[in-house]
Amino acid sequence: MKIRFLIITLLVVLLCRSTVVAGTVDVTGELKKWHKVTLTFEGPDANEVTGANPFLDYRLSVFFTKGSRCYIVPGYYAADGNAGETGAIAGNKWRVHFVPDATGRWTYMASFRTGPNIAVCPEAGAGRPAHFDGVTGTFDVARTDKTGRDFRGKGMLQYVGERYLRFAETGEYFLKGGADSPENFLGYFEFDGTYDTAGLAREGEAKGEKFLHHYVAHAGDWRDGDPSWQGGKGRNIIGALNYLASKGMNSVYFVTYNLDGGDGKDVWPWVRPDEKLRFDCSKLDQWEIVFSHMDRLGLMMHIITQEQENDQGLDGGGLGIQRKLYYRELIARFGHHLGLVWNLGEENTNTDEQRKAFASFFKNNDPYRHPVVVHTFPEKYDEVYNPLLGYADFDGTSLQMNESGSDTHSETLKWVERSALHGRKWIVCLDEFGHGANGVKPDVDDPAHDEPRKSCLWGNLMAGGAGSEWYFGYKFAHNDLNCEDWRSRELMWDQTRYAMDFFHEYLPFYQMSPKDSLVSRGWCLAKPGEVYAVYLPGGGSTELELAEGSYAVHWYNPRTGGELQTGSVKKVDGPGAVEMGNPPGDGNKDWVILCRSKSWSLTNAQ
Repeated sequence: MKIRFLIITLLVVLLCRSTVVAGTVDVTGELKKWHKVTLTFEGPDANEVTGANPFLDYRLSVFFTKGSRCYIVPGYYAADGNAGETGAIAGNKWRVHFVPDATGRWTYMASFRTGPNIAVCPEAGAGRPAHFDGVTGTFDVARTDKTGRDFRGKGMLQYVGERYLRFAETGEYFLKGGADSPENFLGYFEFDGTYDTAGLAREGEAKGEKFLHHYVAHAGDWRDGDPSWQGGKGRNIIGALNYLASKGMNSVYFVTYNLDGGDGKDVWPWVRPDEKLRFDCSKLDQWEIVFSHMDRLGLMMHIITQEQENDQGLDGGGLGIQRKLYYRELIARFGHHLGLVWNLGEENTNTDEQRKAFASFFKNNDPYRHPVVVHTFPEKYDEVYNPLLGYADFDGTSLQMNESGSDTHSETLKWVERSALHGRKWIVCLDEFGHGANGVKPDVDDPAHDEPRKSCLWGNLMAGGAGSEWYFGYKFAHNDLNCEDWRSRELMWDQTRYAMDFFHEYLPFYQMSPKDSLVSRGWCLAKPGEVYAVYLPGGGSTELELAEGSYAVHWYNPRTGGELQTGSVKKVDGPGAVEMGNPPGDGNKDWVILCRSKSWSLTNAQ
């Protein structure tokens, strides 16, 4: 880190020697810790469609420093600076977003250079200085005033070398639960330049020959004071996010590029489907409105950068000009968001060398080094994940389980243990299960949701996994591409929340380890001698191998949530294998046992 800081400092000194051309800088935002600060510069007039390419042949980077802290943040061309409202395709505004991680005075200095393909050139001195290059200034940052779910009160969600992501401000560890569908969440009819380029992809996967999301079912979930654009557009998609957050969910999985053979063919960041080097400023500004609302709601952005069907669509699958520019624009526009995970691709078929190059590009260019994962086919786990074990720029799995999801527990445990053995613990998440036709079915078709709850949700968490997002199969209403109403799986959101509530309210799960060998049946997560959690998928009871001590025994209902309950045995003593008794009712259904030392409390553990 010291060497990196010295190099950055040297670059700042060298760049300050550039010829400075007077420029206007507009600093906006609430100027609080973990809140977005936006710098808008007046630069050359440009057009997103014609003339010199403002995305490729100009490069804006801004150095933000405070004491030993230094961030190099990429910027982007912003048309007239208000394109989300005006629909502008031309203008002279250039912009950067920054999230300060400390209060006090920050200094900034702009590097603005021009030259052929300079946006994807890593050399600091490439090209020549232009317009406002070298402009400097300061701003003062106060404490955040946000609390609750709002990520601005929690800080950046970071990979910290453990099995769980952690918020930088509060130190709280994160378990995700949320929506994997619709994956084309951004294929929304009120985003500029958004339309269905192909209609039905595969039978059952979309509604009719041409389809875009309207989310009419969530119109009533929009609230006064919520954002919109262009006279009230966007209320339905904002309402959908409001609903999901109201159910206690904290993540959404979505693609940002599904052209070139992908499913849906209705999401892309460029000005046209056949263009890969020029971006749609107004559309991306509107995406930013939605993403900023997600920060406020406490919804993590799980950005899937490509699909299996199109993972060869940019540079023939390599890391060339198209892909570098695409990644850079995503980072420049959206990398400041506090809850964000980059996914290198759904059901990915790139080579190991390519995946590593993609991951390193994100880590080297994203100033916040957001977590990087990749999703793959069930039969490809070893082929894809084994070579990535221990790789410094890769942070975890995005598992797809086949059929019933019955292997979720064992597969999660495998990658938790293997990654630890290679010296870099992974976050191991479940992001899809079941045949593509099924997934999590609507409540009307499967009100109990026994399969996803038992095998997948609790199977992942009890193996030390970091949580799940739910995929909707194409044989059922509101499926992976045409879901219009997240209430179609309301009971599944409830059961997911019950699991997350249990872990956060009763367990120091970040200090616990999978210990299935301690139970005669079921799955065990334990901090031996202090606290044990046992999940019984088939109900009944179990013996639990305890360390010496006296323990209180409680039961938790994963189907209904609520308070802890008392079974037939209230306390037990160790050491040795001890019978835990029977649950308070419904003995043939799944239950969770919480066994805690009588001197232990969650407050003391924290």
